[in-house]
Parts: sequence; C-alpha cells; structure tokens
Amino acid sequence: MSLAIISDMDGVIYRGGNLVDGAKDFVSALKEKNIPFLFLTNNSEQTQIDLVLKLKNMGIEGLTEDNFITSAMATAAFLKSQKKSGTAYIIGGAALSNELYKAGYSLTETNPDYVVVGKTKSLNFDMLRRAINLINAGAKFIATNPDIIDPVENGIEPACGTIIAAIQAATGKAPYIVGKPNALMMMVAKQMLGVHSAETVMIGDRMDTDIISGLEAGMRTCLVLSGVSTISTLDTFPYKPTYIFNNVGEIDLNLFEKETPDNL
Repeated sequence: MSLAIISDMDGVIYRGGNLVDGAKDFVSALKEKNIPFLFLTNNSEQTQIDLVLKLKNMGIEGLTEDNFITSAMATAAFLKSQKKSGTAYIIGGAALSNELYKAGYSLTETNPDYVVVGKTKSLNFDMLRRAINLINAGAKFIATNPDIIDPVENGIEPACGTIIAAIQAATGKAPYIVGKPNALMMMVAKQMLGVHSAETVMIGDRMDTDIISGLEAGMRTCLVLSGVSTISTLDTFPYKPTYIFNNVGEIDLNLFEKETPDNL
C-alpha cells in the first residue's frame, strides 16, 4: 500500500532545543523511501521558515516550507473561511500575527470580531484583562490549540491551554479550538499532501491531541514516548494508538507500508 506520514514535532522530533534520539535517521528514511510527509505542530509561535531553519540548525537538512503546517496557519485559514477581511485581537507571537495578516485580517484592540489566543512567552496581565473585556463585549473566542504544557529539554513549560484556562475562568466562555485534537487540522494536512486517511499514519507524543485527532480523522496512529504521554497514562484514555514506540528512531517504516487498517 502507499504510505504518507503526518508527524507532530514537539516531543517527537525535538524536545526544546534538542533532537529526540533517532529523529535525524527517521527523517532521512522518509526522504530515502520517497514517503510523503508533513510535520504538524500545535505550537503557533513559529513560521514555516522558522521551523526549516530550526531543524537545519539541529542537523536535519533538506526540508522546505512545504514540509510544515502550524496551528497558526490552520487558524488563519479557518478565520478567513468564516469571515473575510475580519478583525482580531491577538494574544500570541509574531507567527500568528503574520498568518492572520496574510489571510487579510486587521489586528486591533477596539471592537474586534475575534479574540485569538496562541502560545506566547510575552503574556502579561494587561493582555489578559483586554482579552477578557473584549470577549465579554461580544468578540468571538478562538484558540490555536488546547495544549496545557509543552515538553522542553529540562521538563515542561506552560502552553496555550494555560492562557485559555485563565480567560475561560474569567469570562465563562470556552473558545473554538482550531488545532489538534480538532480533526480540521488533519483535513488541511491531508489536502496539502494529497492523500487519504487510509494510507496515512499520524505520529505524536500526546494521547489527548495527536492520537485522538488522527483517530477521529480515520488514520492509523503511532504514539512515541519521548514527549508528554507515558505508558502509565495510557489506561486513563478510552482509546488506544495503533502502534507504540519509545521514539521515532525505533519506527519501522516497512511495518507501516505492509499493514493496512484491515489486517491490524
């Protein structure tokens, strides 16, 4: 059967500023076997070119912007489909602002159509206060992703979901979340690759976003234990991945190519 790979990045390919064991060999194998692949990340802080350069600096070369999709890109595409030339107040990094600009959105602090929240290390009290008041005044609440924490080389750090929780607690309103586990992001990724669910494997380190989004999109799923989810947490979920490996370096792509959903 034909095979395509959609893979998360944080906790799968790298953790913070360090490559995960076997990641370089895994990417090399994908390229050598001419397997279509796309790196997908819920992190909205970086652009496609940022990610190309990040992996190049880590020793993974030969990738292009077409090998990546971010939650910032998916969020901008979603908003454009809902309302062209809209306005938004953003809590997030430059990459999220850039994607909304490219989608034809204006950024404003006055009566925006949407309040859009992504991960940012520059969060402050004034940002939270402004977002809360704008949502209470009628702005629609959108978030790039629900991740509470992100894995880094020395442990974990707060992510977008932490900011969402604060705003939701103050407003009583939950956001519409575009990124994983929303299958919308999987659909966009498949369209970029030009593939179908039956031939695609979703690789991730999180049961609550990566694995469930792949499952709901009809893909086979592969959990790697190099990020957030662990063996001890698997039984807390009512679903399970198709495959489990310690890291991407252990993945046998021949196994993915031989097996189909009917013979698993």
